[in-house]
Amino acid sequence: METDDLPRVGLLLRDWRQRRKLSQLDLALKADTSTRHLSCVETGRARPSREMVLRLAEHLDVPLRDRNGLLMAAGYAPAYRETPLGSGRMTMVRSALRTMLAGHDPYPAAAIDRIWNVVDGNRAMSVLLDLVPPHLTDSGANVMRLILHPDGLAAQCLNFPEVRAHALGRLLHQVNATGHRDLRELYEEVSAYPPPHDLSPDPGPVDP
Repeated sequence: METDDLPRVGLLLRDWRQRRKLSQLDLALKADTSTRHLSCVETGRARPSREMVLRLAEHLDVPLRDRNGLLMAAGYAPAYRETPLGSGRMTMVRSALRTMLAGHDPYPAAAIDRIWNVVDGNRAMSVLLDLVPPHLTDSGANVMRLILHPDGLAAQCLNFPEVRAHALGRLLHQVNATGHRDLRELYEEVSAYPPPHDLSPDPGPVDP
């Protein structure tokens, strides 16, 4: 492994620790290691073992996809397999998922990915999507855009300010918990949407 990789995993771990608002002492105690060793890992003076990377990631509640990123930054192979939903290996999973979605009829239900894109839905969800203009679904439906866009379901929502505040709060929490750029960009986009029918919604969460 090149020495240039060492600070990278350390900086990533430090970023996750600070995002979780933990001190080095807090994390060291949780992960059963020393503060000195954790400091050396974060500054690139020590290379963490594979087991240490996974242990720190577990106590930092790092999503599995990002744990793979930490492992690769430290020079190790990914530990978690990522399989597209459309893969042949996922046939049984898709079948079980569609059974659960169908069980929600006549109420809309959808399966979404980590950035709120609809990947599958039941019949009632299809009826709901027919109510919004094509420009919101042509490139794939996104739940946050469907809820908050003035041309979407927002125009038919009687308590839009409350729904908007809840949706933005949920999305902002996800942004702050993961730091993912695509979620941040989605939040910035949908939080800037004007209200439908000249409503003045509650401002909703404000990014500190």
